[in-house]
Amino acid sequence: MVGGCHTPVTIVAARLRRRVSIGRKPAGRRRALDFRDELLYNGERQKAFDNGERQALRFEELKLDRRILDAVADAGYVTPSPIQEKAIPPALEGRDVLGCAQTGTGKTAAFSLPVLNRMTKSPRGGIRALILTPTRELALQIDESIRAYGKYLPYRCGVLIGGIKPGAQIEMLKKGVDILVSTPGRLLDLHAQGYIRLDGLAFFVLDEADRMLDMGFIHDVRKVIALLPKKRQTMFFTATMPPEIAALAQSLLYKPVSVAVNPISSTVDLTEQIVYYTDKASKTELLTELFGNGTIAGSALVFTRTKYGADKLARKLKKAGIEAMAIHGDKTQGARQNALDSFKKGRIRALIATDIAARGIDIEDLPYVVNYELPNVPETYVHRIGRTGRAGKTCADVRAETGRGSQVCPASGGAEIARIVRL
Repeated sequence: MVGGCHTPVTIVAARLRRRVSIGRKPAGRRRALDFRDELLYNGERQKAFDNGERQALRFEELKLDRRILDAVADAGYVTPSPIQEKAIPPALEGRDVLGCAQTGTGKTAAFSLPVLNRMTKSPRGGIRALILTPTRELALQIDESIRAYGKYLPYRCGVLIGGIKPGAQIEMLKKGVDILVSTPGRLLDLHAQGYIRLDGLAFFVLDEADRMLDMGFIHDVRKVIALLPKKRQTMFFTATMPPEIAALAQSLLYKPVSVAVNPISSTVDLTEQIVYYTDKASKTELLTELFGNGTIAGSALVFTRTKYGADKLARKLKKAGIEAMAIHGDKTQGARQNALDSFKKGRIRALIATDIAARGIDIEDLPYVVNYELPNVPETYVHRIGRTGRAGKTCADVRAETGRGSQVCPASGGAEIARIVRL
């Protein structure tokens, strides 16, 4: 029993204080990306990464093709994040890479820039690079990033996702693509129908590998791997490293360079966490109050455990006068994209999501993440709060309401999260 509540439940939130970016966008140039935090990194954390011994590396110092550097500069980026600085050089040399980094540290650029660069030195013909990712949203965002970074290169990038009819995707494959970003299921379906050949593949990226495990996709991932040529460069990225993922990496990679920038399963340093204790029946009332009294000043990504719970909470918030929409696996791709667009454009204040749907959601200046229902495992908690306090952004305390029985929860890693989950 905590704070007089017989059924303690937590709502964990974080509020952004400011966004710190390294370098300014050149005057008169339009930013190429909607998701501006992909390559941004807080200056103080970069300084800590360098340990005060040298100046932060600039993209210009990496051995990247001039056309890629121009595209990166067009997007307003000057300095790579630590995961990029550590992963890009060995990847450019053709080494396999095992990357462990929290969500939001710039993993997409860490693999896409070297893939694009190495493709400039290899012959074209068929699908040369495959990037496998667990969710539709993440696949679309990776596709967008690659198009931005490779806009001065002649390569065609395509994306395969479920939830929509495959006709347009089949036509895209018939016309030919150089880089394919895909979820496992749709890739296997179209390969079985004879629309995809992977025998000429040179580069394979498995992104968010731990989430593949969480979502039950590991069997499909192994099926995809069996289709790939033995001779290839592989890059393997994950935010957490449970034993099953470590075993998969060991079987997939050849003498990899291991890179990591944060303790595995740690919480995001830039996120301040606050816990509100209440009984289960009062959770919706509490959340409504936090929106209404300005404690949540703006929009929030709210996590529930189930699809039914997400829909139910969205209805309750709308009834209370708070515009909200739900996003989860049972929604069509069109409905999911509509909810995400409405949230980004400020038409709704609350996006209610399940863990499966939320992986890959990358929203600029997301001020709050609310754990309406806590996950069962610490790793999932890491992914959830990784939606805010992303690279280049800092967070401050949410002011707790007196009499609510709230307390600040320090970001002390997996043990602390596990303690919260046990409540």
